[in-house]
Amino acid sequence: MLQKGDTAPDFELNATPDQKIKLKDFKGKNVILAFYPADWSPVCSDQMALYNEMLKYFNKYDAQIFGVSVDSVWCHLAFEENRKLHFPLLADFEPKGAVSKAYGVYDEEVGESKRALFVIDKEGKIAWSYLSPVAVNPGADGILDALEELNKK
Repeated sequence: MLQKGDTAPDFELNATPDQKIKLKDFKGKNVILAFYPADWSPVCSDQMALYNEMLKYFNKYDAQIFGVSVDSVWCHLAFEENRKLHFPLLADFEPKGAVSKAYGVYDEEVGESKRALFVIDKEGKIAWSYLSPVAVNPGADGILDALEELNKK
């Protein structure tokens, strides 16, 4: 798993069938990557709902959050609509788990992303990372602490 100080690997993933998100387009902004195993699972649903509630706090720190899993873009769209999410979910679908692998958080055994968080600073360096047990919602405290630390610089 990538650690603090590592350069965040660039990627291009679909947020919708016709919209791709490139990490490099967010240089100059803090970025939160929330890798998670699967749409619709109870823990993932709770985790994404929490981040939806935290958007105003993330915005305060000039941070954009993205959820990332190996689910398809169509699955993400249904999940976003059902859960009324207001941030993009990115489909690490094909080649399956390529971005999760680049960040060192792909679980080969089950074919899903592990539950991991990354805060990337405005220069594209990882400022904080955390690997959570798969059955545990990692919450937002670590993210907010990392953003607060970046704000002091």
